[in-house]
Amino acid sequence: MTIQIPRGTYDVLPEDAFKWQKIEATAREVCALFNYKELRTPIFESTDLFQRGVGDTTDIVQKEMYTFKDRGDRELTLRPEGTASIVRSYVENKLYGQPSQPQKLYYIGPMFRYERPQAGRNRQFTQFGCEALGSADPSIDAEIIALALTFYRKLGLKNLKLVLNSLGDPESREAHHEALIAHFKPSIGEFCEDCQKRLEKNPLRILDCKADHNHPLMATAPSIIDYLNDASRDYFSKVKAILGEMGIEYDLDPTLVRGLDYYNHTTFEIMGASQGAITTLMGGGRYNGLVSELGGPETPGIGFALSIERLLLALEVEGVSLDSEPSLDCFVVAIGEKAEQKAPVLLNQLRQAGLQADKDYMERKVKGQFKQADRDKAKFVVVIGDEELEAQKAVVKNMADGSQDEVAFAALTDYLKEKN
Repeated sequence: MTIQIPRGTYDVLPEDAFKWQKIEATAREVCALFNYKELRTPIFESTDLFQRGVGDTTDIVQKEMYTFKDRGDRELTLRPEGTASIVRSYVENKLYGQPSQPQKLYYIGPMFRYERPQAGRNRQFTQFGCEALGSADPSIDAEIIALALTFYRKLGLKNLKLVLNSLGDPESREAHHEALIAHFKPSIGEFCEDCQKRLEKNPLRILDCKADHNHPLMATAPSIIDYLNDASRDYFSKVKAILGEMGIEYDLDPTLVRGLDYYNHTTFEIMGASQGAITTLMGGGRYNGLVSELGGPETPGIGFALSIERLLLALEVEGVSLDSEPSLDCFVVAIGEKAEQKAPVLLNQLRQAGLQADKDYMERKVKGQFKQADRDKAKFVVVIGDEELEAQKAVVKNMADGSQDEVAFAALTDYLKEKN
């Protein structure tokens, strides 16, 4: 029986891999511009990390995590998101004690959630995310938003919309929390089982419910904006003012709550086109209590995460083509047994000089070798046969214009480097 790939996963084939490489290279380039450094964490962590860090009232923890026990009877989970792991590493490695603060970090890697597979949503997916830990300056909120927008625009996306909200500080959230309970409690029996469980523990999550989003009480629910205290209003005003000075446009959405329990103060999403509709490309926000929740000192933080799969869909919808698949600098065509022996030596010489080069390994005829050179998008073909070996020269054909030169073996590397 043929073994097939697990549902909700996919292979990135060689003809598409260059797109991923371009996106990842752009992410690293933009992070360098903003002075963010890469941090790599394990793909699996203690289950408790995500229960405490993401929040046990979230759909991620309740329904979507891939959890298992190892041979030591330890409960582990494939990471469903990146922030909790970054904060765990920040605490465990005492990065809060480093002289360079805030710690500005980024990650790129696979995440895992047991969801119903659909376009842009897979059970294994790839996230690029940034986290800034250690600063409560509203300008870093604006900076991390600017970083995300810079990344998308550098890849060619134009139809982007930034949506902002504030969830306020703990005092503001508590006041809003009580107002939401009072609003929903009389009719909570009309809501789904998940929302009924969330009512007392985290009523804010009711606003993010997909099953009940059309319930009439959703439209009249108390807005967090009306419950922000003076300090929270002042902070949010400063973030908005800095974005305005940067020339970054945004829309305010008081219903934007995000799906994770750790957010407070600034929350944001960037919307874009996907399959003809507007969808969320990425999201993020401030999480000032998460470091202490995971055993570290009181430390402010802010970050975002985005899906590379959704980015690829958005690029396709906007008709944006990434750079084409890389081509070879040259392809060596060998004619005859002696030339076949010489070709690997010549090929190694070219590669050691930094030229992208290849040859035929399938015993093709000359015509077939030239066809393979075309498939590999080779810029030049280096032809060697008995006559060329005797003369210690190769025939070099320019595949763009069809012109040919005879080039001594000793000068071949310099010739190709100059022409490329």
